Amino acid sequence: MMQYNLKRLLFICFLLIFNVSCNMQIKPPIAEKISKRLTKHSETRIDNYYWLNQRDNEKVIEYLNNENNYTKNKLKPTEKIQKQLFEEMKSRIKKDDSSVPYFYNNYWYIKKFQKGKDYPIYTRKYKSLENEEEILIDVNTLAKGHSFYNLGGLSISPDNKKLAYSADTISRRLYTIYFLNIENGKLYDEKIDNTTGSLTWANDNETVFYSKKDLKTLRVNKIFKHKLNSNPKKDELIYEEKDESFSVGISKSKSEDFLFINSVSTLTSEIRFLNADTPNEKFKVFEKRAKGHEYSVSHFENSFYIITNKDNAKNFKLMKSSLNKTNEENWKNVIDHRKNILLEGIEIFNDYLVVIERDSGLVKMNIRSWDNNENYYLPVEGETYSLSNGTNIDFKSKKLRYNFSSLNNPSSIIDFDMSTKSFEIKKKQEVIDDNFDESNYITERMWAKSHDNTKVAISIIRHKNTKLNQNTPLLLYGYGSYGITLDPYFSSVRLSLLDRGFVYAIAHIRGSEYMGKDWYEHGKLLKKKNTFLDFIYVAKHLISKNYTSSEHIYAMGGSAGGLLMGAVLNLEPELFKGIIAGVPFVDVMTTMLDESIPLTTLEYDEWGNPNEKKYYDYMLSYSPYDNIQNKNYTNLLVTTGLHDSQVQYWEPAKWVAKLREYTKSDNVILLHTNMETGHSGASGRFEALKEVAMEYAFLIGLEKKLF
Repeated sequence: MMQYNLKRLLFICFLLIFNVSCNMQIKPPIAEKISKRLTKHSETRIDNYYWLNQRDNEKVIEYLNNENNYTKNKLKPTEKIQKQLFEEMKSRIKKDDSSVPYFYNNYWYIKKFQKGKDYPIYTRKYKSLENEEEILIDVNTLAKGHSFYNLGGLSISPDNKKLAYSADTISRRLYTIYFLNIENGKLYDEKIDNTTGSLTWANDNETVFYSKKDLKTLRVNKIFKHKLNSNPKKDELIYEEKDESFSVGISKSKSEDFLFINSVSTLTSEIRFLNADTPNEKFKVFEKRAKGHEYSVSHFENSFYIITNKDNAKNFKLMKSSLNKTNEENWKNVIDHRKNILLEGIEIFNDYLVVIERDSGLVKMNIRSWDNNENYYLPVEGETYSLSNGTNIDFKSKKLRYNFSSLNNPSSIIDFDMSTKSFEIKKKQEVIDDNFDESNYITERMWAKSHDNTKVAISIIRHKNTKLNQNTPLLLYGYGSYGITLDPYFSSVRLSLLDRGFVYAIAHIRGSEYMGKDWYEHGKLLKKKNTFLDFIYVAKHLISKNYTSSEHIYAMGGSAGGLLMGAVLNLEPELFKGIIAGVPFVDVMTTMLDESIPLTTLEYDEWGNPNEKKYYDYMLSYSPYDNIQNKNYTNLLVTTGLHDSQVQYWEPAKWVAKLREYTKSDNVILLHTNMETGHSGASGRFEALKEVAMEYAFLIGLEKKLF
């Protein structure tokens, strides 16, 4: 018996060694090379993987499936870790949960989740929270039979009797609008296909305005008007935006008195408005577009309030006009432009004006009474937090509802009484974990000097038991485009890394508006490389301060943050131990030269128009796909979605194929394509966690040297 057990043990050891050996010998798929000549400005680029853009080609699908199988096999040593990560991430999320109710037009509205269900349920209660609950939409029922389901707009008619909602079942961000009679629970006969999902009721309870995309470029370019109980094919086109660098949207003022059509490009705005009581009249232009003039409009009593950058107010100022004289020459100053403070938005109440500002990277809320007797800031502590206004529908309220979180502080929804200066926490995110304690995590903000001596902020969190040295694993996250600022927010998912000894850091690089409008302008167009260099210098600063080392630092970014990852990889291929690039925009030149690809023309003001030689040369000098060379590229995990409408799947697919061709290292280069989703990943409450678990397992696997 003893001899038998010994043989059995030896056999098991052999199988383990054999499996590890097999895993080491798995070879990646080799994409076929079919030369494609791309010529512009008398220069020719050769793209051997251009053919991968054929979404309906069986050969392409086979290749993507082979890549998925390869990734799955290479990550096989982490399967147990992936399952463990998924279960612990899922376990921290409260299964039976509901939103903080808000009161609107005689009803309390609530969004809730139930245990065992992936999607939300929308309900309401008439006048009192003690009254019977009425289910409006159960998304779990609507999502049955769909591998992907995303609810878009959801809007109640002013008479509270009708509900319009939209849904996307493909993950291409093309939504179908449906109409529900709330009183009898029956759907109206008509539905409207291929919309953006955004919809707005006029005050007659019969008219809905909605927007549509150009189905080729997916640019939002048309606003339609629909009458209930009519054929959508006969809907009236209200406005068409013909400038290909602009997109449009439709919205309603907080007062519900006006409808706004917003035409916007990266640098310019133009707004049209209409009294919501007269939906059959024509929209009027608020102020004609002028290149470089950005503005937005709010309505309160007898005035329009305008946030504008006119007269070189780079960080914006607040002005107002009368309702019948909206031209720029009739605007009057309310709050002047301030050089070092970015005006991000306003919240209007009968007695107070709340001004949302960004000062030295931090969001602040300035509360001013209209009678000028009070002027103070909402009390907030710390310097690594996220602060935003919440649902504030009632002009008469003296309570400001806002959202607050930080890297170690779960998200809270708070009501602040502006007259008594008292706080009431309406809800704080529950972390279902007996071991979780905010005080166990240390947060800080530090500053690194970039290549041109510009100081770049870094928000950092770690477990208090994590010792900082050259062996400490650290994940550095970045984005840095479109003026989008990543404020430090709490993530229960992130605890899975922090509790395993990782440090997590956000690099607040140029290209965002962390330090105001200048911060954005110095990270775009012909200054885009500042974004990449800022990220690199932040990483090197963390290494120099002994937070980690090149053997234990990792980088992560998605979409335009994926471009950041690609550019950094070419500039510093061995700086990081591993990089995760989600839905990465890496084939910059080919995409920006193809006006048929979604979003291209909208983004000339962000990246430049490569039809102009100076932009072509600059973009070509950093485009990740075009700058791959024979280098020792680090470990890489790339994720994408087959139906991605923002960054087409073939960009990351081509990038991975070319990197494999050129790399001189034996490091792993992995591509995972979700064959059922798009830019935002999986739908459902928990399904997306599986991809996060895979990404975290990739990092942990590298730390443990599992592949």
